[in-house]
Amino acid sequence: MTNKNPNLLLPKGLIVSCQAPTDSPLHHPEVIAAMAQTSINQGAVGVRIDTPSHIRAVRQRITQPIIGLWKQQIPGCEVYITPRFSDAVAIAEAGADIIAIDATLRERPGEETLATLITQIHQELGKAVMADVDTIEAAKLAAGTGADFVATTLYGYTELTKTEIPPGFQLLKQIVENLETPAICEGGIASPTMAKKAMNLGAYAVVVGTDITGIDSKVKAYKIEIIS
Repeated sequence: MTNKNPNLLLPKGLIVSCQAPTDSPLHHPEVIAAMAQTSINQGAVGVRIDTPSHIRAVRQRITQPIIGLWKQQIPGCEVYITPRFSDAVAIAEAGADIIAIDATLRERPGEETLATLITQIHQELGKAVMADVDTIEAAKLAAGTGADFVATTLYGYTELTKTEIPPGFQLLKQIVENLETPAICEGGIASPTMAKKAMNLGAYAVVVGTDITGIDSKVKAYKIEIIS
């Protein structure tokens, strides 16, 4: 672990994922930064931000922890959340405090492995790692290779879990019961009540995205419901 006390890396509580579809007017660094600052002003302990340009804009607005990632679609590779060390370097240089990576058991691009990626992020960048997993097997591997936090982010989004629907409360319980690494509940949290349930199950923190910042999808859902 980069720091033996996880609370010094990231306080317990609510993390807001400030992201937007690439074709949305919201997908602009200053808009994302405004979302992030608003979230912090209202009590979020940190934010989760995609792409170096957005991270850089957010860093200019807040001093609280930024969980950075860079979604990269690589031909022939299913891993897309910060898949390579070079991606981690870019978001670290942009100002991220914690690097979120795909930590599923799927094959990574090039010759990198989960273990080498986590080690490089720790040793060469001096950053903490949030491992986004889909199963307890992946969570155990991530914890065993040094991840500072393990998140349920990819539950329901991989071939192994495609029949499951987030939030991954069962996976969260397994992580809490089997690992000492702090567990983050992310994915599918659609109400304060659900977030509270995650914390009651032992989550160290809860990440909420669409239900707070997903204006595009929320408006679309209202429209569909109203005209149906």
